[in-house]
Amino acid sequence: VQLVESGGGLVQPGGSLRLSCAASGFIFSNYAMSWYRQAPGKEREWVARITSAGGSKYYADSVKGRFTISRDNAKNTVYLQMNSLKPEDTAVYYCNVRRQGMDFWGKGTLVTVSS
Repeated sequence: VQLVESGGGLVQPGGSLRLSCAASGFIFSNYAMSWYRQAPGKEREWVARITSAGGSKYYADSVKGRFTISRDNAKNTVYLQMNSLKPEDTAVYYCNVRRQGMDFWGKGTLVTVSS
């Protein structure tokens, strides 16, 4: 299993970013996918989840209404569109898949929200 995140960077408060996670090594369309984040000095927290066919999406209260998770099963890629970004969204964002009882993670992509 390989998960590679991209799309992070520096953005001003109120701005937008779209993160991508390219997956390989498993049948992507069979699995739900999730995004997590870890801010400096804090524990990793769950952000959003999308079911295998994309029919259901779930969000942490802290991002509901601002972030949108989506996937393209033809491209083996999951996305996180982040709008109305706040300084407290600053974190390393990780892609996750739980497969056969095991969690797999990418190396993460850093998002910094600052003026």
